Amino acid sequence: MSNDYLAKVSFLVVDDQEFIRQLVRQVLGVIGAREVVDCADGERAWEEFKLTPADVVILDWKMSPVDGIELTNLIRKDPDSPNPYVPIIMMTAYSERARVLKARDAGVSEFVIKPMSAKTLFNRIETVISRPRSFVRVGTYFGPDRRRANKDFPGAERRGSGVASPPPPAAEGDAQAQIDELLHADEDENRG
Repeated sequence: MSNDYLAKVSFLVVDDQEFIRQLVRQVLGVIGAREVVDCADGERAWEEFKLTPADVVILDWKMSPVDGIELTNLIRKDPDSPNPYVPIIMMTAYSERARVLKARDAGVSEFVIKPMSAKTLFNRIETVISRPRSFVRVGTYFGPDRRRANKDFPGAERRGSGVASPPPPAAEGDAQAQIDELLHADEDENRG
């Protein structure tokens, strides 16, 4: 599963649990990453990011004193941010729809449910590196454009006659697939 190109990518891992930081470091090492810095909270991570901006940030949601959403907002919107375009992968046990939408609306690039598998984490890293999305600024939102794919619209076609085909259903119990669908929805009723 090792990929030589990841040896040139720098990672910032932010989680308040030492075990999780070690686990992510090990997974990153197995897939070829060599430059990994970790921090136990968002406040320290923000200072580290300003000093040495990472190519990819992997962060947890619930931390103190600065949580993952607050850190994402600092990275995306603070004038002192050295790279507001950095890919951000949120890794958390909070998978409720409202939380996924909140993370997406803060500017998170990808979302991984804990406990995560090495394959899932690698897939998200590969996505943000090899298929980066354009960034948009709409109102107070700044972050990756959610219109990644050209999907069929599951309703009446507005630009022609006929009906678009419905999207394939997610496998039952496939929470990560459902999260991915929420995170990458083409339309957002909250941004309108």
